[in-house]
Amino acid sequence: MSTENSSTPVVGEIPNLLITPTAQEYLKDLLDKQNTPGIGVRVFVEHPGTPRAECCMAYSAPDEVVPTDYKQEYPEFPAFIDSPSIPYLLDAVIDYNKDRFGGQLTFRAPNSKVPRVGPDASVEERITYVLQSEINPGLAGHGGNCALVEVKEDPEHGLTAVLKFGGGCQGCSAIDITLKQGVETTLKQHIPELMHVVDETDHSQSEGAYMK
Repeated sequence: MSTENSSTPVVGEIPNLLITPTAQEYLKDLLDKQNTPGIGVRVFVEHPGTPRAECCMAYSAPDEVVPTDYKQEYPEFPAFIDSPSIPYLLDAVIDYNKDRFGGQLTFRAPNSKVPRVGPDASVEERITYVLQSEINPGLAGHGGNCALVEVKEDPEHGLTAVLKFGGGCQGCSAIDITLKQGVETTLKQHIPELMHVVDETDHSQSEGAYMK
């Protein structure tokens, strides 16, 4: 499927959001029922780059178009993408799956919860980015997660990141291995000035631990 992008001015990236043919057909039927010539859909992300990120779609009548939105022309309707949301909609797919109960519109946006960092980002922002994009997806397989508490200058070890593990990682007997071989190694690869990583989690609470 090809789309033609309009000459709407855009700051930054061009969205690669895909609305599949079956989703286009479904959305066309919904839009036709609005009896509004030229109506389209608007796609945006609420709370982007956080665990609470939520991908949203709304109707967009011609008099409601946001001037900074990026416009994608589909055969039957236009789609307007919120410019600040574009980085978080990388590899996003809007699809429609028919089933015996009618069908369901699905919105997959694997990068919506991943923080974006620029060249001037702080050490804290860069650590959070690595945790969300590289480390937490792996920990999620064990029902766990990891968050940054603080970054401090340790007199003995140098620049130190203090982390806190939760979910299945809290109380896990393999946490030392996870921290040293996985988390600390990955963080140091991405952030060379980081010298040390410590864990401040209370692992005496092991009720939901992946390994006890």
